[in-house]
Amino acid sequence: MKIFIAIKSSAQRSLKSWKGLLIVWFLLLFLASLLAIPMKGALKSGFGDSMITEKLVDGFNIEAFTDLGASLRGLISYFRSGFIMAVLAGFLLNAFLTGGLFYSLKGSSVEFSVGGFFRASAKNFWTFLIISLIISLIILIMGLLIIALPVAMVGKAEASSGIAVIKTGIIVISIFFLLLTILLLVADYARAWQVIQERNRPFKAIGFGFCQTFSTFLSSYPLMIILLIVQLLFFWLVLGILPGMKPVTGVGVFLLFLLSQFLFLIKILLKVWRYGSVTSLMEQNMENEIRDRA
Repeated sequence: MKIFIAIKSSAQRSLKSWKGLLIVWFLLLFLASLLAIPMKGALKSGFGDSMITEKLVDGFNIEAFTDLGASLRGLISYFRSGFIMAVLAGFLLNAFLTGGLFYSLKGSSVEFSVGGFFRASAKNFWTFLIISLIISLIILIMGLLIIALPVAMVGKAEASSGIAVIKTGIIVISIFFLLLTILLLVADYARAWQVIQERNRPFKAIGFGFCQTFSTFLSSYPLMIILLIVQLLFFWLVLGILPGMKPVTGVGVFLLFLLSQFLFLIKILLKVWRYGSVTSLMEQNMENEIRDRA
């Protein structure tokens, strides 16, 4: 029952915070543009007046890039450095914006305001950044131990076959997904708890996240599984739509851009829906604890 209440409450809170969604969408689009526009210029200078557009109409064509000759090395170096900068900037921006999102999703939140959103983002930035770094590090180590190491060991075995490697990969990825769900719960509970505190306490917030996750496991875990399945289905839907679209006119490219941004906005909405659901469930659990003590 608590799960459905949390999902319903989160949907209402997400719609109430629609301005926050637009802020996140705009800033992420702006960040992507800072990388995409220079890359477009680098590609244009590298390809020049070649027939690259015709070669790429039907998909990726490796010959189009091998024709670049000496320019290819410079482009690869530029893409690599640009990608690293984009990942770093995106990580920092996500930690900043998530503080405002969790604040706006509180059950006791007043009417949404842009000023309040950015004040909450600034106040919680360092705490959220520490939480994200610690959880991301745990996820990385877990991925290496659960996925990379077993697959590598099976692959190096003399009697192993491609089928054995695939089966091992499916099993370990499934285990990783189940454990990843727990860590996402810990992170979300930690951030939901932090925004209702006056002081920044990242390590205490993580401790609360672990305690809340395991003490309410029977309600928290199914909730997160449902939300992640919805996100995965949406991701599968996007993969089925966008790759098949190959516009050849300016209008077609513009419509594809609008469609991609609409889908990206829905992706953000689904993530905010997850944040709101965990926040709502935490509030229900805390109310029950207060009621039991009374």
